[in-house]
Amino acid sequence: MRLRVIRGKNFKEEFIVDADKSISHRCAIFSLLSDGVNEIKNFLRAEDTLNSLKIAKSLGAEIEDKNSTILIKAPDSLKEADDVLYCGNSGTTIRIYMGLLASKEGFFVLTGDKYLRRRPMARVANPLRSIGARIDGRDNGNLAPIAIRGGKLKAFKYYSSIASAQVKSSMILAALHADGKSYYEEPFLSRDHTERMLRGMGAEINSTIEDGKCKVEIAPLKNKLKPLVFEVPNDPSSAFFFAVAAAITGSEAIIKNVTLNPTRIEAYKVLENMGAKVEFIEKENKYEPIGDIIVTGDTLKGIKVDKNIPWLIDEIPALAIAMAVADGKSVVKNAKELRVKESDRIKAVVENLRLCGIEAREFEDGFEIIGGEPKFARVDSFGDHRIAMSFAVLGIIKGIEIDDVECINTSFPNFFKLFNKIAEYEVMDAN
Repeated sequence: MRLRVIRGKNFKEEFIVDADKSISHRCAIFSLLSDGVNEIKNFLRAEDTLNSLKIAKSLGAEIEDKNSTILIKAPDSLKEADDVLYCGNSGTTIRIYMGLLASKEGFFVLTGDKYLRRRPMARVANPLRSIGARIDGRDNGNLAPIAIRGGKLKAFKYYSSIASAQVKSSMILAALHADGKSYYEEPFLSRDHTERMLRGMGAEINSTIEDGKCKVEIAPLKNKLKPLVFEVPNDPSSAFFFAVAAAITGSEAIIKNVTLNPTRIEAYKVLENMGAKVEFIEKENKYEPIGDIIVTGDTLKGIKVDKNIPWLIDEIPALAIAMAVADGKSVVKNAKELRVKESDRIKAVVENLRLCGIEAREFEDGFEIIGGEPKFARVDSFGDHRIAMSFAVLGIIKGIEIDDVECINTSFPNFFKLFNKIAEYEVMDAN
């Protein structure tokens, strides 16, 4: 499927985006640790998150869909699934389930689509193996399908050389079923939805920041956790595409009911530092702070982004679009993690921007962009939803064609409906 963006519109619009993907995944997975019925409102009904939910059902959960609310009752103990557990395109699903299933008696196989099967899993498999997990797969357990023979795990003290919410979440779930108290450390606080949500369910998890490093202490579970009763906030990462659209066209985007977790809104602060006007309005704070964000476009200037990278790793492709039309040079560094996302996002961003007539240079851990006037071009999504949506936003300037946009539906099924507010476009066959 190919997307052709014809032209953009100047706009002042409210955007109610889909529910937060990261939190929806965790609701499905963490419900398996509870005693009782979990009530999840506003669960994201996208392919990836529904796969997380289907896996929970395959492991024995009873699931009832009541339109606005999904009810999840965990089994007394997880059962062996009678088939391979399919994770679709979601690294979050496969990596977090690896930590959970490594500690459960039984045999489990996790796999995904052709893109997920190319992504590295050793970053999770190796630390889990070091505490007694039995994990195998292609390339010595680095590539899916991943086979797990679950069982007893040892308590640990583990230092991660990367700040990754997926690695941290996997190890925390393993620690909850280890034979003693465990300690996890990362060089910088990565997204902390796992710690917040599990603490809210009754887990003994303490987090501290010392000399910039995040240290997490996890006590093994004595009993099952309290069920989640939670309305999933909307996704600021999904909404960020429309924030960038407002910033580059002098428009106004009013983004409703998103999580304002500090680890999730860093990209908006970068956009503000580039010259856009950004206002945060907090409305409530239970598991997560929730509220609105208003973004108003203005003249943008180039910027260097090399700090707090784990907090904006998913938004960097969209930020690159703002950089492409900003005045002057922008640089992204310390972002090597971009190379192991749904695509090599450093390569994808640089190659596509060059096709659009924007000067860009690739580094091992980032890129440099000289802002300019984009031209019409035909680019490739590389099977990556964030690359596809980011370049759709660039297309509102001079038009664009993007190949392989089916991937958008895996994470943001409502994107095209909202995109219609800011652009004229058509979706065509891939020919």
